[in-house]
Amino acid sequence: MRHKKTGVVTLITAESIRLCMGQTFVEKVLAAKAGRESVQPGEIVTVRPDHVLTHDNTAAIMGKIGPELEEYGIADPQMPLIVIDHVVPAANEKTAANHQRIRQFVQRQGIAHFYDAGEGICHQVVAEKGLALPGQLVLGSDSHTCSYGALNCLATGIDRTEAAALWLTGETWLKVPPSIKMTLTGSLPRGVYAKDLILHIIGQVSASGCSYQTVEFHGELEHLSISDRFTMANMGVEMDSKGAVFPCDRHTRDYLRQAGVRPDSYRPVWADPDAAYAQEHLYDLDQLEPVVAAPHTVDNVRPVGELAGLPIHQCFLGTCTNGRHTDLRIAADILRGEQVHSHTRMVVAPASRAELQKAAADGSLEALLEAGAMVLPPGCGPCLGAHQGVLAPGERCLSTANRNFKGRMGCKEAEIYLASPATVAATALQGAITDPREVLP
Repeated sequence: MRHKKTGVVTLITAESIRLCMGQTFVEKVLAAKAGRESVQPGEIVTVRPDHVLTHDNTAAIMGKIGPELEEYGIADPQMPLIVIDHVVPAANEKTAANHQRIRQFVQRQGIAHFYDAGEGICHQVVAEKGLALPGQLVLGSDSHTCSYGALNCLATGIDRTEAAALWLTGETWLKVPPSIKMTLTGSLPRGVYAKDLILHIIGQVSASGCSYQTVEFHGELEHLSISDRFTMANMGVEMDSKGAVFPCDRHTRDYLRQAGVRPDSYRPVWADPDAAYAQEHLYDLDQLEPVVAAPHTVDNVRPVGELAGLPIHQCFLGTCTNGRHTDLRIAADILRGEQVHSHTRMVVAPASRAELQKAAADGSLEALLEAGAMVLPPGCGPCLGAHQGVLAPGERCLSTANRNFKGRMGCKEAEIYLASPATVAATALQGAITDPREVLP
């Protein structure tokens, strides 16, 4: 383009247009962590994350870099977050020995943030301890590290080798992902919950529909609690996203204040109004109904009515997705004064000790126990089929977990269905998949 007065020729390119536009959430966070003014999707940036999460796999990561750890140690003892949660209490001698190695490693290296067996599931514990804050970057050797997006934190999973390198160097490289804007309108109807919403979304976009992209939730979010947001952000990886994030609002600030976090210790980040997105989706929450993800993929989502009456052998309430006090209370309200069906087992695994204590304080735990539920220590066990809830061949489980892959709960000949805490409780009551709206008090 030639300017009439000066005669200077200006070349307008797609890149120059892009630079004039606003930035997405992920672009802002990665630019800040890379010491840059701006970044673009597809760029490779070197960053120093605020924290790096590991859990029981800490022992395996230690094994990758034993000599280097002895020579150089941990680059920053404040960076690692280590939580023992996957097989707690230890189910065998090998697991117990790994836990022992982790405890010894923590003491030897002076790791600042360590939470032993019984404290809870790593993702819940990290949030409760105020270790994932708005505007921060948290990486973790667990795919559901994306949970912290509920708190306006950029969080994503990495592999064990990357975690090992981060321990030693304190930095890593990331490729800047494009972003997807998902706008929510309306509010969830009675009997429909955040789990139904995120399953609906995954069913719509597919299990690979957000591959290497970051999802931003916009719109009418006031009615979604932090617990709801954890459920949704946690399952961002089930549509193959690098993260699923919410803005920082009064719910976020209230949650962090209750966790003992000072308001001046974090800086919220959010996308500019004119940010560019790879995709945009609109969801009307008023139109949603309870759904179930049928085996063996999370995007195999169907209305609960299509599966109503299917016998279920085990109902599982818990995990980092739906093991909080609010989830236990929803189930307890349905089961209070009733009994779990004689042909069905109900297993409950609270997300943390703190959430278990809340459920005990308001009577939810007592209601679940009196209904016949088995309550486990806070941890991951049944979710990944490690112990305490493994299925037998031919059995079906309706679960509030985040995955229903073949063999996920310890048996390749079993079937796993995913649903909300209300649908799981209603099903436990009837012994077969049940629409929770039929039994809500």
